[in-house]
Amino acid sequence: MWRRRSGLTLRPVSWTAAMEGPMTALSVLLAVTVRWAVSLYPYSGAGKPPMFGDYEAQRHWQEVTLNLPVKQWYFNSTDNDLLYWGLDYPPLTAYHSLLCGYIAHMINADWVALNTSRGYESLHHKLFMRATVLVADLIIYLPAVILYCSHLQEPSPKRKVLSLLCFLLYPGLILIDYGHFQYNSVSLGFALWGIIALSRGCEALGSLAFCLALNYKQMELYHSLPFFCFLLGRCIKRGITGRGLLLLLRIGGTVIGAFGLCWIPFLTDIEQILQVLRRLFPVGRGLFEDKVANVWCSLSLLLKIKSVLSPDTQLQLSFACTALGALPSCIKLTAHPNIRGFTLTLVTCALSFFLFSFQVHEKSILLVSLPACLLLSEVPLMATWFLLTSTFSMLPLLQKDGLVTAYVTTTLIFSLVSATSLSFHLKTSEDSLKMRPFCSSVRRYVPWFRLHEKLVKLAFCVSILAMAALTTASCALTPPPGLPDLFPVLISAVSCLHFLMFFFYFNIIHLWDNVDGKSKKKIS
Repeated sequence: MWRRRSGLTLRPVSWTAAMEGPMTALSVLLAVTVRWAVSLYPYSGAGKPPMFGDYEAQRHWQEVTLNLPVKQWYFNSTDNDLLYWGLDYPPLTAYHSLLCGYIAHMINADWVALNTSRGYESLHHKLFMRATVLVADLIIYLPAVILYCSHLQEPSPKRKVLSLLCFLLYPGLILIDYGHFQYNSVSLGFALWGIIALSRGCEALGSLAFCLALNYKQMELYHSLPFFCFLLGRCIKRGITGRGLLLLLRIGGTVIGAFGLCWIPFLTDIEQILQVLRRLFPVGRGLFEDKVANVWCSLSLLLKIKSVLSPDTQLQLSFACTALGALPSCIKLTAHPNIRGFTLTLVTCALSFFLFSFQVHEKSILLVSLPACLLLSEVPLMATWFLLTSTFSMLPLLQKDGLVTAYVTTTLIFSLVSATSLSFHLKTSEDSLKMRPFCSSVRRYVPWFRLHEKLVKLAFCVSILAMAALTTASCALTPPPGLPDLFPVLISAVSCLHFLMFFFYFNIIHLWDNVDGKSKKKIS
């Protein structure tokens, strides 16, 4: 095949490169098919009054934003009972709910009728709600993933397409958005657009995209420190009194403008601002609620932290541990702002927030999974291992929603595609794991130290078998009467141990990374 260049000059194009477009389209079609297949399963709180679940929360927000004035959206009233799924996400989520509410009202006004539509359930409404997730995915998240993977520095177009397919088939996000029911792909998609913009040198555009992500879900704070440190480092590199200052002013103006536009209806009254902030950060809920795979929940098996420490002390302790966990990577990123370091810092900081911060939800692991997906082609074993563990950590939630079959199926599909396309199970050497700089440093003091490939493979196999065994036991066995939460507790504890391992691993490969430019960027 041939491609026309300037004038009549032609140059040969490989068959593999020519097939990149159709293969990409086929990958996206497969990913959309898997997503829609999962949407056929039950959703959070289906047929479970009086509160139902996250599906009803999203529907209720459409009802509230459509029928009430903006200034009443976040306040308790007779028409807006905040104890019944009160709006607790930033303004951009509210505007999205309003848009969906308008469309729902045009199709069937009963779906969003004020007060009388609570707990509304029907096949047509389920179809509409599922479609809103897919449309948001197609508009924001999928194009960002396609663009990111198209710029990966891979040896062949085929490898780019296979990396794209693995990225799109990550089961955790699919199960939560299309099964449990949420719109995580919107905030994660905006964050990914921000990462892409920064990788192309568009700092202001990247800042704008991340501001949109943060104004859609406040949990994007997990990614805020890496964005801040990367941009600060870029400004310092350009000279804080010269071009760097101009860049800083441009970024600052973009951030202020973006937040101002999102918050315009609430800026007229200080009480409005404070009420929105109170709804976004409900510190009164305590250190943790459900069985989540973080340090505080797992540590409570040995020490009842909630009983020993006061709420204020718990808040201060979680803040200090989160900051300390994120600090090393952030310092290095500020000093050496490069895209590879930025991606690794996104992982380590998000993991630090998940493991140590206050009031963490099990679904928050998706904020770590996004940057982990960016590393699939660079450290395929550890990235795939993490993504499998992150999905497993949400098993109790998925089991509650009746999504076990979908969980097993999507996990097997992802594992098979990753093993086939990335051969992650074969890449266990020090070089493949990017551990040689660290191991070389250790060997200066312990000459016999080696990271044996067989040991890494054994650890991976034991981990997968443990997760499979706990999945089977949790679905097939009845826990002892005295330990009704046995399996959720075991799943959260095992997952937490895995996440601690990944936390140290990603910190190691970042802190020991060559900052002299020898390590190549993975996106051009």
